[in-house]
Amino acid sequence: ETDRRGNVGELGRLAADINEISQASNLAVQNELKNQRMKTELISNVSHDLKTPLTSILSYSELLMQEPLEGAASDYAQIIQQKALRLKSMVQDVFEISKAASDQLPVKPEVLDFGKLLRQTLADMDGEIQKSGLTFKLDLPEQPVEITADGTRLYRVFQNLLQNALNYSLPGSRVYLSLKTTGKAAVASLRNTSR
Repeated sequence: ETDRRGNVGELGRLAADINEISQASNLAVQNELKNQRMKTELISNVSHDLKTPLTSILSYSELLMQEPLEGAASDYAQIIQQKALRLKSMVQDVFEISKAASDQLPVKPEVLDFGKLLRQTLADMDGEIQKSGLTFKLDLPEQPVEITADGTRLYRVFQNLLQNALNYSLPGSRVYLSLKTTGKAAVASLRNTSR
């Protein structure tokens, strides 16, 4: 609106201010999305580039393990292999996170037994669990608990949760893992006491 002298009224100025704020906001969102994409691409590229030398380190560590080493040299070779495998796992995690952030992570749903998946995860980590000094209390049903999920991804979720419990629980404490069904839902719960 304008007054008698042709000046823009308060409503006109307010509308112009709102339009300006809206345009600035849209530009900020676009810039943030562009920055996120660039970060994701950088992480993905770095992770990919790390895989080649890491594969070489693992190959040489396996060859070294086959040599007749004695004393400390044998221990060092084992440590190199363990650390390289841990680094491989970390690089893979970062690579998968960057793919997930860019909606490029393939998910393959299948019907699986949730209880069996949890037991398998525990069995695979049994060595670390035994060394931890923690007491694991399990409440997992004997009968199958069928769910539809990506078994590989879900396995990694519980592997990470269990690893966190091993790393950060109060020494000598208990870790509780349960699986319950309520109606059509299956609920897994991991509880621990933080150090």
